Formats: sequence, structure tokens, C-alpha cells
Amino acid sequence: MKLFDYMEKYDYEQVVICQDKNSGLKAIIAIHDTTLGPALGGLRMWTYATEEEAMEDALRLARGMTYKAAAAGLNLGGGKTVLIGDPKKDKSEELFRSLGRYIEGLNGRYITAEDVGTSVEDMDLIHLETKYVTGISPAFGSSGNPSPVTAFGVYKGMKAAAKEAFGSDALDGLVVAVQGVGNVAYSMCEYLHKENVKLIVTDINEENVQRAVNDFGAIRVSPEEIYDVECDIFAPCALGGIINDDTIERLKCKVVAGSANNQLREDRHGDILEERGMVYAPDYVINAGGLINVADELVGYNPERAMKKVEGIYDNILRVFEIAKRDGIPSYQAADRMAEERIASLRQSRSTFVQTERHSLNQR
Repeated sequence: MKLFDYMEKYDYEQVVICQDKNSGLKAIIAIHDTTLGPALGGLRMWTYATEEEAMEDALRLARGMTYKAAAAGLNLGGGKTVLIGDPKKDKSEELFRSLGRYIEGLNGRYITAEDVGTSVEDMDLIHLETKYVTGISPAFGSSGNPSPVTAFGVYKGMKAAAKEAFGSDALDGLVVAVQGVGNVAYSMCEYLHKENVKLIVTDINEENVQRAVNDFGAIRVSPEEIYDVECDIFAPCALGGIINDDTIERLKCKVVAGSANNQLREDRHGDILEERGMVYAPDYVINAGGLINVADELVGYNPERAMKKVEGIYDNILRVFEIAKRDGIPSYQAADRMAEERIASLRQSRSTFVQTERHSLNQR
């Protein structure tokens, strides 16, 4: 990868390489865009095969967070940190405190949070060195487990997608096939069950499936069967890339709406969903509840206020569909356009303000 060429192509602002010999720290902080506000994005700890792979992951994820925050209506930009190491054996107080000092040195341009391979306890260690961290222990004023909040946002987004597909956001009597019944999806199923939705579920973890069967009267199917079930809504809530050449022709639904990240294996699969008349709720718009929740910590966490903001995902999804119709494009492209238009609008307003101020100074 030619780093500066890549940064110029996708308009990244900053990449910080962090190294500390004593703690073994090897990390990359990528800041994509701070037009809307400081970059917020989680800390991912992973056993990357190469340093280039780690860099590519940091850059890709940081850019994704810019779009996610912008589409959610947050005054935040996009960033990400990747930490090279095995989360099962390489963690230490020294490691995370060392990284915390690097984050502190950015003076608020980047704010970190929990992600794959890291935990609340890790965030607490970072918090010893910097205030620019969210998702810390509730004792420090954090929001705690974000899964129920994320689930509420997915539920509201699903209702918006149902309104687009069926003319009503009432889910009563609909059939929803849920792929993956982890913490977020379980809470989502709880909302759906209260609205008298018929649930069909699968998961590689049998305990997760059994819990949904016991608590919500869900029907179980095998992981491979979930693509073939007759349903109104297919809810991907596990791995990414599951809308692909092998699965897309098997889906028997009108709506695709779930909590999983990166649901489309390739952009063209979003085109295929559009061609088949399926309503797709773009993943980073519908699953933004967790981000909205931790963002509220930055102004002193208030659970009622946070949930009210998450409820706005309903309107955000409807706005995506409006843009799709306006511009004659698939919903996944409309989501990007919605985020880009918000960023461009604020960038233009700031530019106009600066020009006005300079003109005023020149007249004095």
C-alpha cells in the first residue's frame, strides 16, 4: 500500500503510529475526518498477520466510522485504533496506559471506545491516562452494556423498513428470520416478541437458540437453513458478508434489516437486492445505536436522552429511502450520500464563515 496515495484518495486527515518498547505497544490510530467533530471509533486488538494488514484495517474502519456518525446525525467524525497483539495473552496495564498517553497527546482529536478484542476493563486502564475514552465502567459515568440500546435502534429501523416495504410500520403478525441470537439480537427479539412477531432463529451457539425458543416461542432452524425460510424480514445479526452470491438467490423475504456489520459482501449485492425488489436497511445506519449511546457519554450520560436519540434511527432509515427515490439509486448508496451531504454542507458553511471573518478583518 502507498500510504499517502491511499490517504489522498479517500481524504484521510492523520495516521499515528504508536510504539512503546517497554509495554510492547504496537498500534495505529487512523483519523479519517473531523469536519463534524472529534473522531470517535473503537480500539480493536487483533493478531494481524502483517503490519500492512493492520494499517488497512485501521484505515477502512476509520472511514466507516465517519459515515456512521454522519448518518446518525452526530457531531463526531470517524477514527479507529488497531492494536497488534493477541487479546487472550498480550494485555497488560502498561500496554493500555501507554496507548492512553498517545490518545491524550492528540488533545481530543480522537476518542476511543471498546471494540473487538477489548473490554470495559481495558477502557478503564486507558482512562487512567486520558479523558478521551468512552465505554468505561458505569462507576465513572459510563452507559454500561450498549447491546440493549443497539437492539432498540435496530428494532426502530426495522419498523421504518417495514413501512417502506408494506406501507405500515406495524410488525404484528409478520415473520422475522434472525441469523445470530447474541446479546444485541436477543434484545431485538424481545422487542419483536412484544409486537407479536413470529420469530425463526438460528445461531452456531445452541444456548442462544434455546434461550430464544424458551423466552419468545421462536422456531429454530439450522444455520444453513435460515436463508431458505419463508419470511417477511430477514435480520442478519451475526457475521458480515452474508448477502453474497451464494445466499442472495435463496432469500425469500421482502426486507433485509439486522444488526450485523458489513452485510453486503460486495456493493453489487446491494444492487441485486434493489433489482429483486427487496428493501435493504443499510447496516451502519440501522445499527448506530451503540455509537449514539456512547457519544452521549461525552456530555454526561443521560439514558433517557440517549434512547430518544436512538429512536431517531427510524427517521434516518426513512430518509435513506427518500434519497434513494430522489436520486434513483439503491439504499446502500443513498446512505453514503446522506452522510456525504451532511459533511459537505457543514464543510461549506465553515468555509463561508472563515471567508467572511477574513473579509471583516481586512475591512478593519
